[in-house]
Amino acid sequence: MADIEPRSGNPATSGGSQESGVRGRTTIADGVVATIAEIAVRETDGVHSVGKGASKALGAVTGRVSGSSGKGRTVKVEVGEKQTAIDVDVEVEYGVPIHELADRIRTQVTDAVETMTGLEVVEININVFDVHIPDEDDEDGSDDGGSGRGGSRVL
Repeated sequence: MADIEPRSGNPATSGGSQESGVRGRTTIADGVVATIAEIAVRETDGVHSVGKGASKALGAVTGRVSGSSGKGRTVKVEVGEKQTAIDVDVEVEYGVPIHELADRIRTQVTDAVETMTGLEVVEININVFDVHIPDEDDEDGSDDGGSGRGGSRVL
């Protein structure tokens, strides 16, 4: 967990004594940082899915449920008092330059986590575990869904 104090370089607090504006302590749980990072990864164009195996399946469900956390988390974080490190497993879309995608993921995650928490992101380790290749059968099935022989599926 992180205890957040105002940063000395923050324009909102740099004008006077740091203690004059502090009225308490803010603690940010590891799961909060992981959720912010996971959403930022999922919103990156070129990422097909986040996590592998059971955590991937669980992440697909819990990623849509507010406040979800647990052992099946698809993004791992280490949170200190002022810094955080993030590990993420991703499946990428075929044809996307992976090195460019990794740069975009790092930028989006860093921006989201630093903006929302005030923590400095010191590293983001990205493990690309698979490439998603669109299945031609799925594409053909979706095109014929409402035309021609599509009515023969209904009994």
